[in-house]
Amino acid sequence: MDLSTSAERPTTVPVRGGPARPGGPASRLRVYLRLAKASFLLDYYLSVAVVLTALVPHSPITGAVLLTVVLFMLGQLGVVSAVMSFDDVNGFLDGSDRANYVGADGEPLRPLERKPLLTGALTLRQATRFGFLALAWGVALWSITAAQAVHRPWWALAVTGLVLATSWQYSYGLKLSYRGWGELLIAGCPTAIVAAPYGYLSGHLPSLVLVEALLFGLWQILVSAYSNTKDIDGDGAVGRSTVAVRTSERGNLRFIGALTALDLLLICGPAAVGWTPWWTAPVLLPVIALRLRQFTTFRRGGDALLARRRGVVAFRTGVACLVLVNLIQLAR
Repeated sequence: MDLSTSAERPTTVPVRGGPARPGGPASRLRVYLRLAKASFLLDYYLSVAVVLTALVPHSPITGAVLLTVVLFMLGQLGVVSAVMSFDDVNGFLDGSDRANYVGADGEPLRPLERKPLLTGALTLRQATRFGFLALAWGVALWSITAAQAVHRPWWALAVTGLVLATSWQYSYGLKLSYRGWGELLIAGCPTAIVAAPYGYLSGHLPSLVLVEALLFGLWQILVSAYSNTKDIDGDGAVGRSTVAVRTSERGNLRFIGALTALDLLLICGPAAVGWTPWWTAPVLLPVIALRLRQFTTFRRGGDALLARRRGVVAFRTGVACLVLVNLIQLAR
């Protein structure tokens, strides 16, 4: 059933140069990939490199290991696609996407191809159906992953179940991001996709992998926090309760500064007390430099989208550094 009547349906933004809705299967696939934010999905899949390089010193990469990894990755594809799809569905319904992507004069503020509901490339019914199908796919594949895994520690099962129960309700269902839980979900779910598969593969969670999982999640919120800063007006108008909406400009800057400081603490602190190898902090020095640049330039200039882009660079650089930490551990 469609989620709005024709009288209440939000308006789409016309796309110049041709019909809004593609006709061929390849074009349709591209539209669904944009709905699922496929480019963002690729960053999430970098978790696999962290997990496998952390595993190698303790366990060989066997066929069973690869099967577990592939099944988890396929399930992750469904879960993250569902989260992104439902976020667009709700953003279209409450008008926040239009407010954040289209100016008062009707000119795009950001690339509109990211939002196929806004352009009319997909209908509300199609996007909602895709979200539920993607979620069902994720539930099925993660259930199979757990069933066939050699190890099934209770905490890995609990973490997986929690992500399945809450992630898709970021904007939809319980709308947890409207209740002040958004930042926790944005950091927690990426943390889980490092910790849980490692648990299925090894049965335990060493301190190094725990720190790497926490960094993986923290680096995601250090992208999203700047996006939320840019979206204050649109999010506030529809009641999405981000930290940027709830607090003042100075309070939001302090929040982002605290996240930045926590990043530096997670990099240096565990290495200082022996929870991670001593070389972890030196290897992650590029991340420290990028993170400080991201925050200091934002504090001076206030360009949230520039800071967001720099956050993405810092995230990808950080993942490469974590892989290098694990490879050094392997070589010793």
